[in-house]
Amino acid sequence: MKKLILPLMAVIAGFPAFAQLKPSHNLVFPALASRWDEAIPLGNGMLGALVWQKAGRLRLSLDRVDLWDERPVLDLKKYSYQWVEQRVLAKQYDTVQRAMDEPYEAIPWPTKLPGAGLEFSLENLGSVTRNELDLASALNTITFSSGVTAHFYVHASRQTGYFSFENLGTEAFLPELTVPGYNTGRQRGNSNSVEGLGLEKLGYPAGTITRTATSVHYRQPTAQGKYYEVKVNWKRFPGNKVIGQWTISNNKPAQLPELNTALKEPTGWDSHIAWWKRFWSKSAVSLPDTLLEKQYYRDMYKLGAAARKGAPAISLQAVWTADNGNLPPWKGDFHNDLNTQLSYWPAYTGNHLQEAETFTDWLWNIRPASRQMTEDYFKVKGLNVPGVATITGIPMGGWIQYSLSPSSGAWVSQHMYWQWKYSMNKQLLQTRVYPWLQESAAFLENITRQVNGVRRLPLSSSPEYHDNSIRAWFTDWTNYDLSLAHFLFGAASETSKAMGKPAEAAHWDAVRKQLPALDVDEYGLSVAPGERLDGSHRHFSQYMAIYPLALLQVGKAEDAEIIKRSLRRIEEKGTRAWVGYSFAWMACIYARAKEADSAVKHLRIFASNFVSANSFHLNGDQKGGQYSSFTYRPFTLEGNFAFAQGVHELLMQQQGDVLEIFPALPASWEKVSFTDLRAEGAYLVSASVVNGKPASVKVHAEKGGVLRIRLPFTPKGRESSLVELKLLPGQTVSFTNP
Repeated sequence: MKKLILPLMAVIAGFPAFAQLKPSHNLVFPALASRWDEAIPLGNGMLGALVWQKAGRLRLSLDRVDLWDERPVLDLKKYSYQWVEQRVLAKQYDTVQRAMDEPYEAIPWPTKLPGAGLEFSLENLGSVTRNELDLASALNTITFSSGVTAHFYVHASRQTGYFSFENLGTEAFLPELTVPGYNTGRQRGNSNSVEGLGLEKLGYPAGTITRTATSVHYRQPTAQGKYYEVKVNWKRFPGNKVIGQWTISNNKPAQLPELNTALKEPTGWDSHIAWWKRFWSKSAVSLPDTLLEKQYYRDMYKLGAAARKGAPAISLQAVWTADNGNLPPWKGDFHNDLNTQLSYWPAYTGNHLQEAETFTDWLWNIRPASRQMTEDYFKVKGLNVPGVATITGIPMGGWIQYSLSPSSGAWVSQHMYWQWKYSMNKQLLQTRVYPWLQESAAFLENITRQVNGVRRLPLSSSPEYHDNSIRAWFTDWTNYDLSLAHFLFGAASETSKAMGKPAEAAHWDAVRKQLPALDVDEYGLSVAPGERLDGSHRHFSQYMAIYPLALLQVGKAEDAEIIKRSLRRIEEKGTRAWVGYSFAWMACIYARAKEADSAVKHLRIFASNFVSANSFHLNGDQKGGQYSSFTYRPFTLEGNFAFAQGVHELLMQQQGDVLEIFPALPASWEKVSFTDLRAEGAYLVSASVVNGKPASVKVHAEKGGVLRIRLPFTPKGRESSLVELKLLPGQTVSFTNP
């Protein structure tokens, strides 16, 4: 399949100099992975594949992101936030747990579903000599000792996956489709959602498989009269070559075009490679730390593979559902108490706004379901979102302090706000961001109560402090909920001003002034009044004001002291109860505190201890508990993307109304550069450090405006490194260190 090789070589050779993508960033192995969570990952936001070896056969785990069983379990009309408050105050929380939490573990649905497995015999291929994923082209190439070469990729913009085998012998080529164990007659699998409940518990009838000499078709009935289909076909071409393709359809017949030898490109390779070339041209970083740079590019590759305009938001595993006979960890759902939010952190600063838009598009699409949840459960007007949701936004329950948190909508609102701030798209502001923030702020205003002029939340929590016990509820604000309230009312005011509505802006300013200040003691930010951080904990919810909300600024003396005390407290309590994403998130917090060496240390721990061989975030410490007591390996994506953002935070930060360049670089880093990272206000920024000395900064203004920027040096002819620029749309300005 030479079409898969020659264009790739041309792309690499002609890649823009700034792309910084190197062959050393690729995933390269001397063999096939023996586990699904160490496989080569391929995807396009909707379809995904994992390439590995199972039971002596080459296996592609095929997935489609919208394969879901959404049978309802939780009827929120029976309960309410006010009812939960009454049960908490009456010390009868076990009633709430039985009604609203236990069904999540006891009943396997709603859940993400796996697709199927496509397998090839290895009998005549010989041993693997090289197994490589080229990040530039999203192409997996496997070479065998027999001289056979196999190629696999998921097309970047078509709902089709492709495979080819070159230099085959004359033996028959018969791929096999293996189906998930929905109807094996056995009740196997785990009994908890973290390890994945057994597929048989879904109760599906057996699917049907239809084969021909050059195709295989699988139809699987699911629930509520729905089904999905998998279709594969292949064809021999001259030169001992086979080209094949596959697809998965959801609730409609699967269709594939014929593989026609008359076509110049039976696989659409040129359009595929063009998409990835555009993706990688958006931004770049170059770091002296090869471990961090390699992990960064592998994580940004996963962003390109998991996020695509028109596809749903990134869920826990996105297009790579577990292929182990069980349902995915935590049912593969949409966790809006951390996971979806962290997954999009690097998309904005990384200049991948189209990929970031998959989240805000999804939020907008589930708006009717979120409104219904708000009305059914919270009994007030406005808009909140479930903390744990299905693909269509239906609340799933489980640990309702977080799955039905009153502040989930406030946190996801930050992404609506960011989508506007990083793009300065007026139409987006008018049609989505402004109405979303207004409705979300209205909900938070309506659900809170004023007591002696101070606005209070009836029940508050701090993910996942005290887990699911009654102690997880607080009758005063936690710093998590309070930080989000301060942010949301502030963002509602800002967008009202931008819409030319000063009266609305004044209203939200007044509401925000009714909020108490963040709770601070001698140890910095507490969990809640009277509840300081008293042990190691994985979720830094009490530090939201530092990052990502950036309500506290290290450049302000009072804030800097709070940040410093908070960091010393968490260091004192250690990392034994942390998981992988904790280290990536903490790197962002350290970068915000301008403690660069600590930020880099935590990024290195993540990349060394909390990722699989294929770079997947596996939650637990994979080196036997060196840094964490969690040594399990459920795969989720948010840690990978928080890591990538940790790198961005070292290079560029928005501190209040000032953009800072190289705010948190270790002194030992002598050669660093980045190209076209995106800043709030729709500015694209590039900068470099050469021989340990900041050398250059370039700013391009997409929309124009006034930019206050702190350069890493004082330009010639200026008195300060803090520069105010008045830029026209399309204008570029450059600075060099004299």
